[in-house]
Amino acid sequence: MKKTILLCSVMISCMQIFAQKEKEIDTLQNEPSKLSEVVVYANKFPELAKRVAQTVKVIKDKNTLNLQPNSADILINTGSVFVQKSQQGGGSPVIRGFEASRVLLMVDGVRLNNAIYRAGHLQNIITVDNMVLDRMEVLYGPSSTLYGSDALGGVVNMYTRNPKLSTNGKEGQVSGSSTLRYGSAVEEVRGNAILNIGGKEWASLTSVTFGSFGDMIQGKRRRDAYPSFGRKDFIVARQGNADVVLPNPNPERQVASGYQQVDLTQKFLYKPADNITHVLNIQYSNTNDVPRYDRLSEKSGSLPAFAEWYYGPQLRQMLAYTLDVNKLNGFFQEVKLTTSYQDVEESRITRRFNSNNKDSRVERVNVFGANFDAKHYSGKHELHVGAESYINYVRSEAERRNIVTGALSRINTRYPDGFNKMSNHAIYAQHTYKISDAWTLNDGLRLNNVYLNSKFADTSIMRFPFARATQNNLALTGNIGLVYASPKDLRIAFLLSSGFRSPNVDDLGRVFDSQIGRLIIPNPDVKPEYTYNAEINFNKYAERFSFGGSVFYTLFRNAIVIDKFQLNGQDSILYNGIRSGIFANQNKARAYLYGFSANGSFAFTKQTSIEAAYTYTYGRFNNNNSTIPLDHVPPTYGRVALKHKAKGWDAECTALFNGWKRIADYNPNGEDNAQYATVDGMPSWTIINLRSSVQVTNKIQAQVLLENVFDLNYRYFASGISAPGRNLVVSARVNF
Repeated sequence: MKKTILLCSVMISCMQIFAQKEKEIDTLQNEPSKLSEVVVYANKFPELAKRVAQTVKVIKDKNTLNLQPNSADILINTGSVFVQKSQQGGGSPVIRGFEASRVLLMVDGVRLNNAIYRAGHLQNIITVDNMVLDRMEVLYGPSSTLYGSDALGGVVNMYTRNPKLSTNGKEGQVSGSSTLRYGSAVEEVRGNAILNIGGKEWASLTSVTFGSFGDMIQGKRRRDAYPSFGRKDFIVARQGNADVVLPNPNPERQVASGYQQVDLTQKFLYKPADNITHVLNIQYSNTNDVPRYDRLSEKSGSLPAFAEWYYGPQLRQMLAYTLDVNKLNGFFQEVKLTTSYQDVEESRITRRFNSNNKDSRVERVNVFGANFDAKHYSGKHELHVGAESYINYVRSEAERRNIVTGALSRINTRYPDGFNKMSNHAIYAQHTYKISDAWTLNDGLRLNNVYLNSKFADTSIMRFPFARATQNNLALTGNIGLVYASPKDLRIAFLLSSGFRSPNVDDLGRVFDSQIGRLIIPNPDVKPEYTYNAEINFNKYAERFSFGGSVFYTLFRNAIVIDKFQLNGQDSILYNGIRSGIFANQNKARAYLYGFSANGSFAFTKQTSIEAAYTYTYGRFNNNNSTIPLDHVPPTYGRVALKHKAKGWDAECTALFNGWKRIADYNPNGEDNAQYATVDGMPSWTIINLRSSVQVTNKIQAQVLLENVFDLNYRYFASGISAPGRNLVVSARVNF
């Protein structure tokens, strides 16, 4: 304890020395005087936040955006979005009890969700380089009118920096930055270099990021009731042709959790006129092998379940072109066109303990996309119309290799091994009626068509009673919202909205042993899911105090849940040498969710303030006349931060917290991962983080961060890896 107090004292002293000069606004709630000026992009075109009925979280603070291990950790540190983690190289956002394929991820106006986004837990958000992000927006609640399938719980919009034109009227103006970051608890070494070359009409921005993360060390301080929770007491090693179990020299070190990643972003901007902008956007992200720590920590009896379980190099490549034209004289005054191509590769490599058979399953997805949006202004009315088309092609391969003899053999693929195509087409319209300076009406409709065709070329291994899964689904979604906003101090909105998600290749064709003794198989009869949402959200401002919040209720219809199933009349089969019960995705649930979020801030002085955020969500579904907890629903969570800003420096003390998730509130068949919790569920926790930074010169910024000051051992709900223990992070940025 004395050491902890000493560390706190040192850090508090540092607050008098280090901080940053720049003041950023990361939420509407933190800047009451800007109610009539804050701009959001929730409706794809710039719009005043006071005119938007939906709850939107805006993140612009560069410390929050750029000085985190990855893009998932940005959301964690806002205290306004819950994130699940199965391994260090991952992060799956949860919005209002919806996760993974039920939350839409977007980058620079392009959908990241593809045909193999699963309903479990995802790690794809880390393929967006946070060090080049300019802003993030989180849209809460169904957002299918403008964003289509998958936006059941909300949307995470990520925007990377655009190239900047010359500011001195000369060609070839050069600027940029270099950033280094070190973190002790994960042996994190991360660096980024950005180079901007600007001309009068054209500009180029190049960003290169490399990150190396070691095995994460978890906190040592545990609850007395769970003295061994999370400890990794063994290591698997290969000696000769046999697997052996060795003691872990440091049980707090989560061995087999480290990885490396490289991210490249290249953007070209051409602006031949004030109202015309062309942007060519090239993004590349690749990792080395990423260990699946949760599966590597599992045991079968007294022995480890797996000797190897890792994701192969995770590759995302994107080429996108955006044309943005405004101030037109025709019917539409603003037009935006985005075309894109994405190449995504994922693989899973597994080998059970004491087995010589290494199984490799590789998926390759090619996505072609196009979005067209146009806006018409007429007096108090604005009409936004758009069309969207995305086509996915999926290739799934698998093989088994004997690591001793080198012999190859066939195994079942994760997805159908034949031709897989999924197309998503839509037209939509969003209308805004600015009734007066204070009142705004938002309403919109969207017509969606999703077609899927998957073929099982070889059914001899699993003996499915079908060889093809084909669907052609139509869906109509809409929204209507009414907003009242006074000139400065009050905003209140009422919103009704609907969302849908059409089953993808993962829903229909997946074969996966989600845990030992449980096998998920394809079900081609799965149908689309729908949500119907009602909410009230508000913000109230005073000179020194502001608060806001939202209350929502969501009906979840035709919900896809994992439940017991049969294959050829049997409820279990022998799979990879293990007798496994058969489960499948099924439209069996009528679910409901409700909850609220609250936020507030108080300024003690012009320089010192405190802010807080809190979220509560409750979800249940009815199945066979019984009520069962809905999976993915997080416990209560939030954040409290004490901030001080001065000329040239600032500092803050932050508390992040999660409430209890009792085992009775876990879904018994879904993705809540009770096996990674204690016998009572996931304990509550609160950690304290201290940060201070300074603008050393006009071009040099330094920051010191001490996370988890008291070295608490904690784990996010549904996660299979414990969070870092006490973590000293030092970063520096040089601008030129």
